[in-house]
Amino acid sequence: MDVLRAVLIDLDGTLMDTAPDLAAAANRMRAEFNLDALSVERVAQFVGKGADVLVHRALTDRMDGAVDDATFARGRAAFGRHYQATNGLDTIVFDRVPQALDLLRARDLKLACVTNKPREFTLPLLARLQLAPRFDTVIAGDDVQAKKPHPDLLLAACRQLGVAPTQARMIGDSVNDALAAQAAGMRVILVATGYNEGGSVAELADLPCVDAIVDSLLDAALLLIESQHKDSMH
Repeated sequence: MDVLRAVLIDLDGTLMDTAPDLAAAANRMRAEFNLDALSVERVAQFVGKGADVLVHRALTDRMDGAVDDATFARGRAAFGRHYQATNGLDTIVFDRVPQALDLLRARDLKLACVTNKPREFTLPLLARLQLAPRFDTVIAGDDVQAKKPHPDLLLAACRQLGVAPTQARMIGDSVNDALAAQAAGMRVILVATGYNEGGSVAELADLPCVDAIVDSLLDAALLLIESQHKDSMH
């Protein structure tokens, strides 16, 4: 077993509840198409595969929904404009997330935020909620060719941090995080705070790359520190 040197952490649903701001932007976009507002819970199900997929889903109110190119272009521009205005307003950092990050840093672990969210929204949000200084690097959805569930984001983070995938762990909230970790050759801990595209995170327990499913980021951090301690005893 390689020694743990880095932890890669998802953003939406793992570090913070961003659904209220995403829903506000999605509903302002829908209003431009004379569509009724969707509930925050419904929009939360559309989160996970990045802004482009969110726009298709929010305009059709379907998980597998897709609009034509012209509609998408207009919708994506509207969503981007509105989310720039709402990003961070009603987002809440989950309980004890800063402490969890500080605990991991105190163990000399390198931290990366790896998110399908575009960079233009990710960096201001991490800064606004005072989490940015706690990360050694941030890899956003438009920094790589393919978003999660592809492994590109995770592999890019490992390269930036100078670690092998086997020396890193992923912490996320969804099937996208689990599959990306699996494809990158990395173990993952899942937290139950997130969205998982409307499914229960418990359904992912049988995936071979999943070490545990826990209630919060702090629980995940404590689990990693415990396993790191055990490894150092061997």
